Parts: sequence; structure tokens; C-alpha cells
Amino acid sequence: MSTILLSIKPEYVRKIFEGSKKYEFRRSVAKRKVDRILIYSTAPEMKVVAMVEVLGILKDSPKKLWEKTHAHAGISRPKFMDYYANRSVAGSVKGLSQK
Repeated sequence: MSTILLSIKPEYVRKIFEGSKKYEFRRSVAKRKVDRILIYSTAPEMKVVAMVEVLGILKDSPKKLWEKTHAHAGISRPKFMDYYANRSVAGSVKGLSQK
């Protein structure tokens, strides 16, 4: 079992808690298998606010990843595409389940 710490903006942390954001997008994915994530909410909170279970990892082109995740992305398509601008591979933690 492996746990990592991810810094996430408070607006997205709220969406995870509400259940409208079930994917956390990253430009690179962890090289080892990750089972849990400690969520660190960035400024102004600046603290660990939750631990979530990782249900899987998705890795694909940005376009295909958006097609798979947009219903529960918790982020707009323009922000998503800006985040992955000039990238051929996009990664996501799938199905964040709060513990």
C-alpha cells in the first residue's frame, strides 16, 4: 500500500467533497501504485483536509481523457485543455472516494 500527498486548490477540494469532482488531473502520474492520497488544500487553507482512496489511474491523450471524464471532471473543458496544452499524454486519478 502506498500513500502520496497532493496539493489541490480549495475550489477543487470543495468539489471533491461535494462529489461533483471524481477525477484529479495531473500532468504526470506516480510511477508506483498509489492506494491513497492525502489532500493538502493550498492557500488560504494550507492544511491536509482529507484522505481519499484511489480507485484507479487513467492515462490517455488529453482529448480522449476528457471524453472519459468530463461528466465528473469538476473543471471546465477550456481549463482542462489549457492544463494539458502541448502534452500528448494526460493522467488522472480515477474515482476519488473519501475515507
